[in-house]
Amino acid sequence: MIHLENRFVDVPEAIQAALTSSGGNPFFSTPFLTALEASGCVSAQQGWQPLHLWIEAEGEPVFFLPLYRKSHSWGEFVFDQSWANAYERHGLRYYPKLLTAIPFTPSLGPRWWTKPGADEVTLWREAVHCIKQMLKDGESSSWHLLFAQGDRLPVSDDEVLVRRDTQFHWFNQGYECFDDFLGQMKSRKRKSMRRERNKVGEQGVTLMRKLGTELDEKNWIEFYGCYCNTYHERGMNPYLSLEFFLNVGKALADQIMMVQAFRDDHLIAAAICFFDETTLYGRHWGALQAVDCLHFEACFYQGIEFCIERGLQRFDPGTQGEHKLLRGFEPVPTQSWHWIDHSGFRDAIAEFLRAEIQQTERYREHAAEYLPYK
Repeated sequence: MIHLENRFVDVPEAIQAALTSSGGNPFFSTPFLTALEASGCVSAQQGWQPLHLWIEAEGEPVFFLPLYRKSHSWGEFVFDQSWANAYERHGLRYYPKLLTAIPFTPSLGPRWWTKPGADEVTLWREAVHCIKQMLKDGESSSWHLLFAQGDRLPVSDDEVLVRRDTQFHWFNQGYECFDDFLGQMKSRKRKSMRRERNKVGEQGVTLMRKLGTELDEKNWIEFYGCYCNTYHERGMNPYLSLEFFLNVGKALADQIMMVQAFRDDHLIAAAICFFDETTLYGRHWGALQAVDCLHFEACFYQGIEFCIERGLQRFDPGTQGEHKLLRGFEPVPTQSWHWIDHSGFRDAIAEFLRAEIQQTERYREHAAEYLPYK
């Protein structure tokens, strides 16, 4: 039996317990998903109507898929606005659409849960069939599955369209210290990175890393001031609220690291990272003052040092930015899957994606040529 819930808190406790992060992925977790909804950052009013799907078998929950009905495409980081515009030009509605993703989190990771021992292929087919029926009933134009780990789905589907993109991740090659990492660089690149790090200190800025367990409410309030200022300087409103950060900061304290930058004993910038047993995830940044190279230091170099100290294997600093490539972050493929109900538009988008995938693969190969390693 398939169920749809308008609030994550209404999902069965067995699923919530299974997703309670304990060193696992911090985003596909009960604390993170709950904080998003409890703070109002994810709600129908914000264009993120929860419609979480779970499947019951023999009286027990055996499958869970986060699902949202979206009235826009903001906060997803897989850009389909041109598809929406094409629908509108032809007098059709693209919104609402259905979305499986972690809101505001363009990070590769798990996107569904299956009870150990259950038949995932069969359960996945049931979930897909249910969602496709919702599309055919005219409730939504399409369904999109974003940033799922792995390069394939549990089952093949002739109607699904695959989209590729590129991110830049850093990989730990067993480094003992930051200088070991720099030792793998070409001489000119190594000197450039050292100059960038030195330049921050020369401008009177000092940095400190704190674990979430060391952060108090004042730290979060000061961080939020930096975070909001950076959005406002771009003419945007922040996606996330102070209440969200306070909630998730408490619930996931043992999986959070904050980088703080001080000048004259005042916080002028901060970056928030999450981490699990293998990976550091750079997520949010904000600054009150412009300091040359501070973003590179706070968001990249401090994270690399943290990974080396903790023995983490990978650093995912977020989307976009060839500037990451020049600092040792390698191009890696990401993928999303899309079900378009309108057959004409599905064919047109499929043709667009075939050409886009070729361009993306060429871009990734070309980008790798600029890595700073020997």
